Amino acid sequence: RRRAGARAACRFQTSGSEGTEARLRLMAASTEQATGGVEKTAAEEKPRVLEPGAAPFGNFPHYSRFHPPEQRLRLLPPELLRRLFPQSSETRPILGLDVGCNSGDLSVALYKHFLSLHDGETCSDASRELHLLCCDIDPVLVERAEKECPFPDGLTFITLDFMNQRTRKVLLSSFLSQFGRSVFDIGFCMSVTMWIHLNHGDQGLWEFLAHLSSLCRYLLVEPQPWKCYRAAARRLRKLGLHDFDHFRSLAIRGDMASQIVHILTQDHGMELVCCFGNTNWDRSLLLFRTKQATETHPIPESLIEEGKERNRIRFWR
Repeated sequence: RRRAGARAACRFQTSGSEGTEARLRLMAASTEQATGGVEKTAAEEKPRVLEPGAAPFGNFPHYSRFHPPEQRLRLLPPELLRRLFPQSSETRPILGLDVGCNSGDLSVALYKHFLSLHDGETCSDASRELHLLCCDIDPVLVERAEKECPFPDGLTFITLDFMNQRTRKVLLSSFLSQFGRSVFDIGFCMSVTMWIHLNHGDQGLWEFLAHLSSLCRYLLVEPQPWKCYRAAARRLRKLGLHDFDHFRSLAIRGDMASQIVHILTQDHGMELVCCFGNTNWDRSLLLFRTKQATETHPIPESLIEEGKERNRIRFWR
């Protein structure tokens, strides 16, 4: 795990003393995140056996088998990023943040989808158009993502507990500084909000969305509906494990898509741009943008018309 964190840290390209310092900070923070700051011998390391459903942070070992990426991709126009950021590819790459990337299957699928890359196709210049920083709390899943990623120049995987403010600041700032940026162009939060909510409570969900809205000009969110909360708690009970600490005390409940829309728009200064429809497992894909992103061009009317024709995209004015 230490080696995985170090490899992720070393992937950033740096130069000069400032770059060296940033790289060292990133390596130290990623290593501490992955190991908890404790050295372990090979004898102490035990293989992890994770029962189906026993993933209290959503870190299922084979998530894409029951929620395949294609279900999201069919709802998202492949030209979306190029239309949101029409000038970026000519001057600088679009920077994306994927929170809760698991083993990277969806991250890679999104990358290929937005760059219109086919299976087996690689493009050495792709990272000049789009670069994704993908993070997950589980170092085992992150290591797997690194090993299997077909686009190592365009996707960077790191171990990160996003709710750890100190580590989050070090890792994300180190990445952004390599591109001379202070925020990401777009963030992806795909079926992550429930796990934050169950493990950190109402205040934790509110703070999580606050952090994302401050870090990203656009934000694509796939909230889990309330029935998923009940199913997650039921799975833990069936396995004889402790219930989520906050499940029974949550005041934010019910229509979770509407709840998250309310928090992001009323509390965190974002505006809801569109809903791309629902997946087969009944989860909405919601696109938000910061009201302060005055340099961003409006969503092209052609996208609106295409969405109406497919009857998938609804826009709020």
